[in-house]
Amino acid sequence: MRARDLGIPFDGTTGQFNSLTDVQGVEVGHSTIIKGEGELVVGKGPIRTGVTVIFPVGKNDKQVFGGIFSLNGNGEMTGSHWVEESGLIMSPICITNTHSVGKVRDFIIEWKILQSPERSIDEFRWFLPIVAETYDGVLNDINGFHVSKEHVFEAIDRSKSPNTEEGNVGGGTGMICHQFKGGIGTSSRVIQIDGEDLTVGVLVQANYGNRSDLTIGGVNVGKELTELMPKINQKEPSGKEGSLIVIIATDAPLLPYQLKRLCKRVIFGLGRVGGHSSNSSGDIFLAFSTHNSVDEADSKKVHDVKFLGNSSLDPLFKSVAQATEEAIINSLVAAETMQGINNNTVYALPHDRVLEVLRTYRFKLEE
Repeated sequence: MRARDLGIPFDGTTGQFNSLTDVQGVEVGHSTIIKGEGELVVGKGPIRTGVTVIFPVGKNDKQVFGGIFSLNGNGEMTGSHWVEESGLIMSPICITNTHSVGKVRDFIIEWKILQSPERSIDEFRWFLPIVAETYDGVLNDINGFHVSKEHVFEAIDRSKSPNTEEGNVGGGTGMICHQFKGGIGTSSRVIQIDGEDLTVGVLVQANYGNRSDLTIGGVNVGKELTELMPKINQKEPSGKEGSLIVIIATDAPLLPYQLKRLCKRVIFGLGRVGGHSSNSSGDIFLAFSTHNSVDEADSKKVHDVKFLGNSSLDPLFKSVAQATEEAIINSLVAAETMQGINNNTVYALPHDRVLEVLRTYRFKLEE
């Protein structure tokens, strides 16, 4: 079930699968770990976590232009300094839980080495994987470090196009959004610039927000949905409201500084859903373009690059805002009620109640 299946209104035209993978070449894979129930025993569970892997242009050594923007930096994205410095992305992009970032980073390096057994380890002098996180310690034994090499490799093996899995999957397995069950969500937009069809895709790991701020279809539904509040049987981290990771892909020919400008437009999609980026939130956004790619071995050569003029970017800006809004709502619509450590329970967004509230505000929804 996705938001459009319910008749929730959105602006813009989607790609074929309404997914990040509508951008040709992009692959997404998830590994989901759900084990155990009852009282928390650190190191044993219950486990409600996972990892998501994104390949910008498939599993190869190609580098693509990238840009990054941190709206609020109480979070982590490894490799981000080199993206900012070089304007290049040269690794898969991974998303997991806060305390598994280091392990996932190391396993991606190991995977990279294993891809070229004919090359000596000495040739891999350095490699900076991109690994981002949000906190799932309300539902997951986060200090048990349950994301293993097998899970990272499984997510890599499962990466494909198209992939529209959403909700309680991959890195989003144990996440909470506006005090409903959240997780992974995705959406896309197709636009025309100078008569050419271009695609923008967005994938989010949504783990932020208060119930009273939740806005869907322009209606503050959160103030009406006062039921089904999370049942938390232990003290939550003080002042922690969660985080939002957003990955943007496009086939539009863009330079790194232009991709950073796309990242900044995530703010408007987040605002439409009721997010405000609290002091304790890690809201970090990354964008890449598949149009100009460079083989790692050709990094010393001179390259011809095609890119759009800045005056042509407005449709892309709008698409990012639209797709971000829909991706976050998709993460809520797809997610299912989950019980985790200490029987903490976070409920799924009640579809019927959302539609009831929207109808009350006279939205014309398809039956």
